[in-house]
Amino acid sequence: MYGSRGLYCDRVRARVLLVTLIALLAVAIPVAVASPQSQRPLPVKAASLTQAGQQVTWAVTLAGPFSPTQLASQHRSLCLLLERATPASIAGELCVMPPRAGHTAPQLVYARITAAGPGPGHSISATVARASTDELSATFLPASVGLSYRSVRWQVISTLRSGSCVPARPNPAGCVTTFPRASAVTKLHTPQVVGCVPSGAPFVFNGPSTHREIALTFDDGPWYDTPQFLDILEREHVHATFFEIGEQISVYGEHGAVERRMLADGDMIGDHTWSHPDVAGAGSFAAGQISQAAAAIRQATGGFTPCLFRAPYGDVSAALISEARAMGFTTIQWDIDPRDWALPGTNAIYQNVISNAHPGAIVIQHDGGGNRSETLAALPREIDTLRSEGYQFVTVTQLLGQRLIYR
Repeated sequence: MYGSRGLYCDRVRARVLLVTLIALLAVAIPVAVASPQSQRPLPVKAASLTQAGQQVTWAVTLAGPFSPTQLASQHRSLCLLLERATPASIAGELCVMPPRAGHTAPQLVYARITAAGPGPGHSISATVARASTDELSATFLPASVGLSYRSVRWQVISTLRSGSCVPARPNPAGCVTTFPRASAVTKLHTPQVVGCVPSGAPFVFNGPSTHREIALTFDDGPWYDTPQFLDILEREHVHATFFEIGEQISVYGEHGAVERRMLADGDMIGDHTWSHPDVAGAGSFAAGQISQAAAAIRQATGGFTPCLFRAPYGDVSAALISEARAMGFTTIQWDIDPRDWALPGTNAIYQNVISNAHPGAIVIQHDGGGNRSETLAALPREIDTLRSEGYQFVTVTQLLGQRLIYR
């Protein structure tokens, strides 16, 4: 990766950046003499950095065909430079690299840059796509390249380090071209989840068994104890799914603070009807119960519309499942039930969950509707043991691969 050593500075910000850039980067200098295309850095025709939900997408178009493997073999690099806002300086570079052994998609390698120079590079998780041989787009989470959801300055740098291309002044990066000439600004905002898209089967007991994932779910909240459940999940960095009773939101939801906290933590909220009656008969009564609860969740969260529905008592019918799907819901059952509502004892709850755990499982427990002290006491032990057995904790939407909607 050579891109971090070249940069055209924004003239307006030159005085602010000058001292840092001289210490960190070689100044980008145009090629001294005209030369054939093969002896110059590949020109960048267009580039952008945009946000879509939680992720950002870097898109770049060169003036001609290219491949990451050819870039490497020809001593070229194509990178995205990212700047710190305060103090104004280069924060890191994200470079296109050839695929790893056994893979076909190009990889992205990020290196953090400090006053001492670039640090070690590491491959980040990204979705890389190519609409044509002269285009490349990469989608990734901002945190994977050290960004938060705020304004970021960026610039694409294309380099050629070869004896056939001699810059006007010595430059360790070789010949360099940048796009745009002055760094651009992309304003990132903290994404707010506002819904999810039901997909797959309309009625599920569990998720795929192909990954060692498990979904913890909690019914009958919000309740007095719900904030304590959230305390544990936050401390353990675990995501869960809460199926809420609509009429309790205004009583125990702290004016929506509990629900907003769930979403901010990465938890998911599902619909558990308005007042917890048996709705297996479907029809207008069931539809009203479901839609009222969804409206309460939407109001409490400031706009989130759930796409998960769990019937009270687990009582369902083909008609109810069909009706729920028509309303935009996947009906969620479970395949691990420690019957914690019956207060069998903390150890019994724990043992039931652990002994029945399997990849793709959906666990039902309760954060509301009664004394939930045993469930609270069992939860940290469940998390510790399942984590030691290699399980990752996901929401039901994550388990089922359902798409979230952000604004």
